[in-house]
Amino acid sequence: MTTCGEMLMEILESYGVDTVFGIPGVHTLELYRGLQRADMRHVTPRHEQGAGFMADGYARVTGKPGVCLIITGPGMTNITTAMGQAYGDSIPMLVISSTNAIGEAGLQEGHLHELRNQRDLVAGVSAFSQTVLRPADLPGVLARAFAVFNGARPRPVHIEIPIDVFALPTEGINRGVPVYASRPGPSPSAINEAADWLAGAKRPLIFLGGGTVDGAPEAQALAERLGAPTALTINAKGVLPSGHALSCGSYIPYAPMRDYLAKADVILAVGTEMGETDYDVYRKGAFTLSGKLIRIDIEPDQTARNYRADLAITSDAGLAMAALDSALAERGVQNDMDVGAKIAEAIRTQSEAEVGEWTSVHKPWLDAISAAFEYPIIVGDSTQPVYSGNHIYEAPKPRSYFNSATGYGTLGYGLPAAIGAKVAAPDRPVVCISGDGGILFTIGELASAVEGKVGIAILLWNNQGYKTISDYMIADQIAPIGCLEYTPDFLTIARGFGCEAEKVDSPAALTDALKAAHGRDIPTLIEVQG
Repeated sequence: MTTCGEMLMEILESYGVDTVFGIPGVHTLELYRGLQRADMRHVTPRHEQGAGFMADGYARVTGKPGVCLIITGPGMTNITTAMGQAYGDSIPMLVISSTNAIGEAGLQEGHLHELRNQRDLVAGVSAFSQTVLRPADLPGVLARAFAVFNGARPRPVHIEIPIDVFALPTEGINRGVPVYASRPGPSPSAINEAADWLAGAKRPLIFLGGGTVDGAPEAQALAERLGAPTALTINAKGVLPSGHALSCGSYIPYAPMRDYLAKADVILAVGTEMGETDYDVYRKGAFTLSGKLIRIDIEPDQTARNYRADLAITSDAGLAMAALDSALAERGVQNDMDVGAKIAEAIRTQSEAEVGEWTSVHKPWLDAISAAFEYPIIVGDSTQPVYSGNHIYEAPKPRSYFNSATGYGTLGYGLPAAIGAKVAAPDRPVVCISGDGGILFTIGELASAVEGKVGIAILLWNNQGYKTISDYMIADQIAPIGCLEYTPDFLTIARGFGCEAEKVDSPAALTDALKAAHGRDIPTLIEVQG
């Protein structure tokens, strides 16, 4: 007999799932019965929030959904923060949980792990949440989940199954075949109108967001055809390769970009929310737009948020950019890149000068990572070097730089997300950048990394507290209450988990330490005095 729990794992395997993150419990035993028969890797975090962050990091590197197996009640309350981060950054995540038996659910009789309503709990951090009451419904519900991941704006999906349904037989149930939804393409009439606007533009400008990470070749071709200065949001780093002549970098909130934007006659924003953490991190207010705004997004109503489009195109970013490039080619557009390159260079140079003072303390350490590796994956927490890196660091390729300082902005993300990234790309160097405050949220995941032989490097920026918050409090004449007056001995803690650990006092020493760490199958914690 094949149980519902076993069938679930079979279906996941048919969709190409090769890794799951979870903590087994008495309510999920049937899932693990199925897992023992599947050709999947199971990574065991030490907290369900860690499972969610690991799945997030795995998904950002691979583009595939990170899958989590979570118990009823406390497992779900623990993972909702990670789901919130993934929701805010449009990351595909499949959270499969148990729930109380059909005859017990919602009665509030004190059953183990009982919540009044798990689906209500996760409604705000998921594309949808579905209860499976019959095994025959499971293939269709999973098909819906993968349709979201593959064909729409990717976000977390939650599927819960009562513990008594897990054990039901599945003989005679049609599992079907995996269905991969295609992403929507653009309206030809909208593309033609956009192409007309861009063909006639004298001062075009492009914004590329995280929705373009799978459309890097199309983005580069379009930017070069238009000769347009092109800005990258934090999650779009690498879509134009580092050093590209048309790249304005990720200096969107600063005066040089704001000044040029006021002069641009056509602005093309692709796959970006145009939200606060990329466009107005210092809350100076909205940009002044004098030109026409074209927005391309896979989610229709996104084009009316923050900055309302003059022309809205609902489409996958890569498909729309390819169509635009083709339409411009038909119109004979092939602009000289020199003008746009000079504008981009000026924006970069002036922006570097504007942020130079506060980023100068972090830049040598970020440069040290680049000196150690050609194609590193950098995974950041919410910490000072990451705040600088969000603007001054240039990633060599897409899906190589991400952190939790955008959107939802949680703490504790860096370490487990880096573990997930390394599981996804075991041959690439993965560097976690975390602060002493943030790493304490999830430091137990060092045990998971040692157990799983996940050889990440951790750059621990130790400034003895929540330094950014205390600086804000002091500037506002507030005593820095609660900003951590005590920090532990991180080297001893890391070694106690079975990690390598050392302290370095120069960027050159960091480069050497990172190179040595890359050959290990255990984490290496490298402490820097912030």
